[in-house]
Amino acid sequence: MNRRQLIAAALLLGLAAACGPKAPAPFGACPTPAQVAWQQMEMNMFFHFGPNTFTGAEWGDGTETEDIFHPTDLDCRQWTATARAAGFQGAIITAKHHDGFCLWPSPESRHTVAQSQWRDGQGDVLRELSDACAADGLKFGVYISPWDRNDPRYGSPAYNGAFVRTLESVLGGQYGPVFEQWFDGACGEGPTGKRQEYDWPMFNGTVHRLQPQAVIFSDVGPGCRWVGNESGRAGRTNWSTLDVAGFAPGAGSPPTQVLNEGTPGGAHWAAAETDVSIRPGWFWRASETDRVKSVDQLMKIYYESVGRNSLLLLNVPPDTRGRIDPVDSLRLMEFKAALDAVFAEDLAAGATAAGSSRGRGFAPANVLDSDYDRYWAVSDGETTATLTLELAGPKTFNRVMLQEYIPLGQRISAFHVEAFTADGQWQEIARETTVGYKRIVLTDTVTATAVRLVIDEALACPTLTRVALYNDKGRD
Repeated sequence: MNRRQLIAAALLLGLAAACGPKAPAPFGACPTPAQVAWQQMEMNMFFHFGPNTFTGAEWGDGTETEDIFHPTDLDCRQWTATARAAGFQGAIITAKHHDGFCLWPSPESRHTVAQSQWRDGQGDVLRELSDACAADGLKFGVYISPWDRNDPRYGSPAYNGAFVRTLESVLGGQYGPVFEQWFDGACGEGPTGKRQEYDWPMFNGTVHRLQPQAVIFSDVGPGCRWVGNESGRAGRTNWSTLDVAGFAPGAGSPPTQVLNEGTPGGAHWAAAETDVSIRPGWFWRASETDRVKSVDQLMKIYYESVGRNSLLLLNVPPDTRGRIDPVDSLRLMEFKAALDAVFAEDLAAGATAAGSSRGRGFAPANVLDSDYDRYWAVSDGETTATLTLELAGPKTFNRVMLQEYIPLGQRISAFHVEAFTADGQWQEIARETTVGYKRIVLTDTVTATAVRLVIDEALACPTLTRVALYNDKGRD
């Protein structure tokens, strides 16, 4: 081909590309790239650790002597290695709980590791954990409670400035990138508690200034929201969008049902985070070691959190040595093995996909590969759609996994799934509402040669980046 022919071919290709179908326009509130990356983590580990570990309390009162904090064999690499082996992507630590004790030498407090005898006052748990996260490829996050039962300034206007300086001493870069800032809305609870008028715009602004990529957790975001319970359960209907006007973290939070389900077409993107502890309490207690959640309980939590468009934040509290208890560690490995047994084989592999689409680049076949940025989409104005998978022979399954392409917003509000069974009939096996980043639909065990997904309602033309089938042989 000569030079003139090459130029002509290039012009034709450019013209074809220009005339090809465009991607759907973003709909409503959409996530930032950081929020998309956050949800793609799927499972992170929470570490509740501090004076309460040694006193047995859930909420310390701030009068504990600094020397009560004295782990005998702290090993943050054991924490992160365990988390990584169990399939978790990030770690969040209670750097300062309500008792005000700081696990780093905060210059804003006299109630910190620097005032303790642990490591002769030279210890810094945040340094050790952030270094361990970097070594094991986990992202590092912090919980810093604005409630402080030790600081005498709490309850006065001066405290807000002190809390900003506390944030600066953690988020200023000395511990590297922070992927999530966890804010508890607790504010002087109790009959004798002092109350503080928190300056949330200033607190959030400080985080954004110092760690612009960090996702901020609270009852109302702005990065992600509390799911409304501590039992590990997101709503069967779960929108990542939320209307936050008139609400605030803590006592001013939205109703529990709104936290659990979100707001369809809400003005802000604030996906739900499901926080739950592997033990009955949030801090380690020897008396609870025989009550660590079973694998079946953890799998149920997984299906009702990650499988319902939420991120799972599982608390695994270190013990008085400063290590994850062997019972907890073993249970995490069993949990990982159970997940691997279910999700190792996608039974939709080798299928053929058919359905309407908006054209080249948005074909139904896109739902069958693992490239998140390749997705199926129908034409603008269409809010119903049907996608049929002809399977590569009869397949037995009881889990249907769906994923929307959330960078363009959350759209699907109602769908059902049908299976073509041996009797030559289409059988409805599931009817649900939202999808979001990931939806794992639990069905009865069925053997089918084809599966049909029917999107019954959507707020805008639907998108799907993945459809997969799995068989959980241990659970129906």
